[in-house]
Amino acid sequence: MSKTVEFTGAVRRWDPAKPGGLAVVDVPADCVEQLGGRKQRRVAGTLNGADFSGSAMLVAGGGFCVGVSKAALKAAGAAVGDEVRLVLEREQPSSVTG
Repeated sequence: MSKTVEFTGAVRRWDPAKPGGLAVVDVPADCVEQLGGRKQRRVAGTLNGADFSGSAMLVAGGGFCVGVSKAALKAAGAAVGDEVRLVLEREQPSSVTG
């Protein structure tokens, strides 16, 4: 069963040299294991109370972050540079029946 993690973090650019590029929020180290460890995976939950899904991914230097789309930021009333509240859990793979 997936564990839920809750944390607050600042929305930042993945690559500060690309102002229109991917926005991310760093996942605190104490939450990484609860999301399944340092492996890329889909996560779902809320961003400032708005429904959210995204990809958790490794950051150079040992960090871990969650990518946040422009649509998700808009739905959450947030922008790059803002502090946001995330409540996340790993998305479970869908069962495929045939």
